[in-house]
Amino acid sequence: MVRGGRGVHLARGLLYRAAVMPSSVPKEGVSPTSDVDPADVFGAVDALAEKLAVTAVERDRRGGTAKHERDSIRESGLLALSIPADEGGWGASWATMLQAVRRLARVDGSLAHLFGFHHLLLATTRLFGDTWQWRGAYAGTVAERWFWGNALNPLDTRTTIRPDGDGHVVDGEKSFCSGARDSDRLIISALDSERRLVVAAIPTTRDGIEIHDDWDNMGQRQTDSGSVSFRGVRVADHEILRTPGPLGSVWASLRPCLAQAILANVFLGLGEGALAQGRAFTRGSGRAWPTSGVATPAEDPYVLHRYGELWVGLEGARALADEAGAAFDRAWERGDRLTPQERGACALAIAAAKVATSRAGLDVASRIFEVTGARATVAKNGLDRFWRNVRTHTLHDPVDYKLRELGQWALGERLPTPSFYS
Repeated sequence: MVRGGRGVHLARGLLYRAAVMPSSVPKEGVSPTSDVDPADVFGAVDALAEKLAVTAVERDRRGGTAKHERDSIRESGLLALSIPADEGGWGASWATMLQAVRRLARVDGSLAHLFGFHHLLLATTRLFGDTWQWRGAYAGTVAERWFWGNALNPLDTRTTIRPDGDGHVVDGEKSFCSGARDSDRLIISALDSERRLVVAAIPTTRDGIEIHDDWDNMGQRQTDSGSVSFRGVRVADHEILRTPGPLGSVWASLRPCLAQAILANVFLGLGEGALAQGRAFTRGSGRAWPTSGVATPAEDPYVLHRYGELWVGLEGARALADEAGAAFDRAWERGDRLTPQERGACALAIAAAKVATSRAGLDVASRIFEVTGARATVAKNGLDRFWRNVRTHTLHDPVDYKLRELGQWALGERLPTPSFYS
């Protein structure tokens, strides 16, 4: 589903030029979510997933930037999925966006990651920035189909920002910059002279930015999660997101909750994809074990037992992931009225989903070979990519610390402390 023609895009371009000026729209609160028909969204997502699936195995082997496929995402119109309808977007709820990430991850964990992070980075302008900043970001994304990339890694403190004339200058290095290559806009972070975190939204083509092609990990091979160098990069004052700034209010501290929810749905989608591909192999190419006494593996009681276990694990994780998405929507709609207790409840729901989807994704992606057998390990099947992807991505932050937060709540009713990872 592609929204709007040439005239609509021209009108939205004019809207963008107007939106970069200060607006009188009040900052307090947000408009209630008016979700689009999920059939429209998931029809577009599934059509995109079908295209990605055709080359997924070969592209995983090759690695590098999936330029053609990223352009397919642009053409789908889904980069505007989370943008409110009154700002020219689809107006989907966050729960719907998260399920879209999950559906894409069933066939391509890398591009599902980039798609989810695009919406996270766009939401960063809303959570950290002033009204005219996020409205400009929304309008530019709708009119120009901007793909947002990441250079915000608060654990990497090698990038600094300093005043210079009527603006600022950024220098240094940043690692794990998922989706920076082939992006149109970057969310970057740097430390000022007092070691405070500064976050800004800038064009990827800005002079002094060098995006390195140095991501060659065993999984998530087309996330372009390599490094970025900043050499005297100019940043204007109006490009810094400082109202309220990084985690500058209770509502702004929802950003890490959204990031964790996206990761959980990537893990779940990868597990679902492994189960689906394994099921297709068992039905179409599997052979019964000679001493099983049955004609096909689909009749083997041990195979049935394993599939039952894998399915139950995914079902439990899916229920928690869906509740986490609903919890995030409830928190988002509270806007600046969000209380620390409400934020804490949202964080706990997402932490539970993160743990469950990490476990289920790893379990299914690994144990699927127990029911498909040696013949399923042929490289052309690419069945191993699900485990490599989920194993790589689940190391984003240690799940043990999520369990500690959940234990602190279960034992002492202590809510998680907001940070960039909780």
